[in-house]
Amino acid sequence: MQAIEILWPVLILAFFLVGIHTIFGLEIIRRGVIFTDLAVGQIAAVGIAVSTVFFAGEYQLPLSLGFALAGALLIAYANRNSQHIEAFIGLLYALGASSVMIVLSSGSEGDELFKRLIANDILFVTNTEIMIAAGVYAIIVMLYTTIYPMLSGFVKEVFFFSLLSIMVTVSVPLAGVLVVFTLLIAPALVALLQTRIKPLFFGWIYGWLFVASALALSYHYDWPTGYSIVFVGTLITLISVLWLEKRQA
Repeated sequence: MQAIEILWPVLILAFFLVGIHTIFGLEIIRRGVIFTDLAVGQIAAVGIAVSTVFFAGEYQLPLSLGFALAGALLIAYANRNSQHIEAFIGLLYALGASSVMIVLSSGSEGDELFKRLIANDILFVTNTEIMIAAGVYAIIVMLYTTIYPMLSGFVKEVFFFSLLSIMVTVSVPLAGVLVVFTLLIAPALVALLQTRIKPLFFGWIYGWLFVASALALSYHYDWPTGYSIVFVGTLITLISVLWLEKRQA
């Protein structure tokens, strides 16, 4: 009973996180820009670091969103003009990671903040934060399913990556960059490799199951929650991918 009382808010948050990240993950894998969210998330983390070090934690949302949108626009442009888009995105991630470390070196709580940005302990997320995130996610999904299909060309690219950057901006402070990346890629990758169930539904079920398993292990063995989600999700996904690809071959 105590475990349920502690974990139920996190399970609700995981429900929303897996739900929206799987939708965007399927599109990212189909586009072949796998590390986009990792790069955008890291760029958004620069805004959070700037807010913490130079503004005492104020203006976190506009700063992180501004940095994330700038990164998303760069990726949207490079996606149409660069011959090596994954290399470009990788360098953008390296720029974001190094920028975070440089900014945090000026503050007194740099190491602790960096750990939270990489994989936050979502056990301490409040009900208010969950409700705000759910509201933003609902708006993003509505825009993605209604307006996005009607667009074309570069405008469609910019719109997609802008929605992605907003989603990442909300998700990174809640869960951390690595957790966001895992939830975006792992369920979608396995869902696209299997053929029996519609990818979106399979991705949702798969993601919810491994997150719930990770939370149970985290509670039982006192592991850090964020890193438990990353560990369980990536381990099961790597095994699943090898098994599915061998079966198809």
